Amino acid sequence: MSATQASERGASDPDVAARALADLARAELGLAVTDAQSARLLRYVALLRRWTRVHNLTAIRSEEEALSHHILDSLAIVTPLESLGYPEPLHLLDVGAGGGLPGIPLAIVRPGWQCTLVDAVEKKCAFLHQVRLELGLSNVQVRHVRLGARGNANLPSQDLVVSRAFASLRDFVDCSRGLLRPGGTWAAMKGKYPEPELADLPSDIRVLRTVTLRVPRLAEQRHLVLMRPDGAESP
Repeated sequence: MSATQASERGASDPDVAARALADLARAELGLAVTDAQSARLLRYVALLRRWTRVHNLTAIRSEEEALSHHILDSLAIVTPLESLGYPEPLHLLDVGAGGGLPGIPLAIVRPGWQCTLVDAVEKKCAFLHQVRLELGLSNVQVRHVRLGARGNANLPSQDLVVSRAFASLRDFVDCSRGLLRPGGTWAAMKGKYPEPELADLPSDIRVLRTVTLRVPRLAEQRHLVLMRPDGAESP
């Protein structure tokens, strides 16, 4: 049974849907995701879809698209991030977290990661607080902050600063300067290969590498850009 077929049966047999999602993550992304973690991911999708009816958190409405475009898309960056070699507890900041992507899926499948989710929109932060409570995610913190010199002063520095469909690479690093620990890394999720944005990066930013992501059930292009301040040491 495919993950899509299993998800369609999820309302009547949630264990089957969770197991199918775990199998898909293991087979196509190489991730050890438990059935319990998969069940949490599916509960998160249900919360996201329910709140979207009122608060318009995402343009994607169907469960099938939410799994491919949101959940699996977010999980595709786990292996590249782990390859950076940060020891646990790894500290991650998801800027412009919106509906919690990629921060919530990452926190679910990697409970040893401490994830701080930041957004400037209060209703989105209210949703993230609700997700944290309902899913029992003790490794998630939510901060209602507008990034910038004043807002950044209230945020702790992190090993990883991550964004997904947030801003141009230049704007991303500029608005989150000072939020990386020594040896920390910016990780920007992009669609098509962002050649113009890479060319526009400030001269003091070094691109470690650009990873072409293979997302199950998603035919669209996905890339991850890993960057550090020039001269920064490895973790």
